[in-house]
Amino acid sequence: MRTLCLFVTLTLAALAQEALTNESVVKMIKAGLGEGVIVEMIQSQPGSYSLTPDDLVKLKDQGVGDKILAAMIAKSTGTPVPSGNGGGTAAAADLPKDADIGCYFKRGSEWEEMLPEVVNWKTGGVLKHVATAGVVKGDVNGHLDGAHSHNSLKSPVEVVIYVPEGVAITEYQLLHLHEQPESREFRTVTGGVMHESGGATRDVVPFEGKRVQKGVYKVLLPTSLGAGEYGFLPPGAGASHSSASIGKIYTFRIIE
Repeated sequence: MRTLCLFVTLTLAALAQEALTNESVVKMIKAGLGEGVIVEMIQSQPGSYSLTPDDLVKLKDQGVGDKILAAMIAKSTGTPVPSGNGGGTAAAADLPKDADIGCYFKRGSEWEEMLPEVVNWKTGGVLKHVATAGVVKGDVNGHLDGAHSHNSLKSPVEVVIYVPEGVAITEYQLLHLHEQPESREFRTVTGGVMHESGGATRDVVPFEGKRVQKGVYKVLLPTSLGAGEYGFLPPGAGASHSSASIGKIYTFRIIE
């Protein structure tokens, strides 16, 4: 047993000093290394692999499993590799550290928190400031003080959303905010199913949220998204029985 451990240790030390190859991977398998260890080595070490169809068949015949082959292909192409638990990708490593529930955007190589702003809901032409537990099922207008968001970003925009437990990314709305001299406004629907009546969806921008791990989604913004004011409206932020309430929205401004 000690001899095998020593052999494995020496094998890893030798491989760490040079780029991995097809032969290196086969050598690790023959040394008895586990699949997870080999995948980790492939992801963390430089590699130079030959991955033609014939090479893949040969590697398979030499005992290389599908997860290891996928890691080799991903390393060569830069493609994210599915994790072993089926929930997320290698892209999950590039996430905000120690993040709480909320929205985050990337500025350069660093993640920053997208601090929310207060929304005053306006229905029936009357602006009120009373929050209750109820929810109105209908069209509402959101009003934010200030002409611009404090978060100014350049395209392409990278956004990550950490959602509360039991909440899906599809419950969030991406909204286009209309600029006024001293404020921003938008129109949407809260408390009910989205519908087209009354132009309630005019400011809703479709987007895709890709799950990278439990409760964490990378937002894929439309390529057609131009310069302007936008905001992510979390679920539960809506008008009350008394026609209005105060909520929050995570805002950003795209400057091209």
